[in-house]
Amino acid sequence: MAATVTIFGAIDVLVNNAGATKRGDFLGLTDDDWIDGFALKLHGTVRLTRAAWPQLRLRRGSVVNIAGVGGRTPGADFSIGGSVNGALLSFTKALADVGVRDGVQVNAINPGQIRTDRFVARVRRRAAENGESLDQAEKAVVAEESIVRIGEPSDIAYLVSFATSARGRYLHGALIDADGGQTKTV
Repeated sequence: MAATVTIFGAIDVLVNNAGATKRGDFLGLTDDDWIDGFALKLHGTVRLTRAAWPQLRLRRGSVVNIAGVGGRTPGADFSIGGSVNGALLSFTKALADVGVRDGVQVNAINPGQIRTDRFVARVRRRAAENGESLDQAEKAVVAEESIVRIGEPSDIAYLVSFATSARGRYLHGALIDADGGQTKTV
């Protein structure tokens, strides 16, 4: 944080966007898998937010936590990720109350199927396992998830940009599903 302030003069926006947690059958996941998942995504978010908070409070800045749809619609093979994302959503709501007090905007975005390296690798595995082309495998994901399309990283970036802009400041404590319709919960 000190280096960022030295180089840029201030911190106005913090986007917590940590990597992936391990997938797999619940009984095959180890304690270390669970510890690593929470350390990466939840504890990293907490530590980074705590370190940035004084600057954010000073600048009336914004925090956006990138969680994931698994926090609202968990699945059997995503028990770590769903649990971590659920905790991150709860953390967002709790921190939003602190943000009201301190003048810091706090929100979370739940991306769905986004064309990242991890997603592309999953589509490649699926195509190889099912003897499909990459295009067929991707279309199958869209159909199975009942979504409009695969999201692009820019879809999430544009949403972060809006949410943290002057026009997006009414959003506070929001848990925004950016998933092409994947989340079916109310």
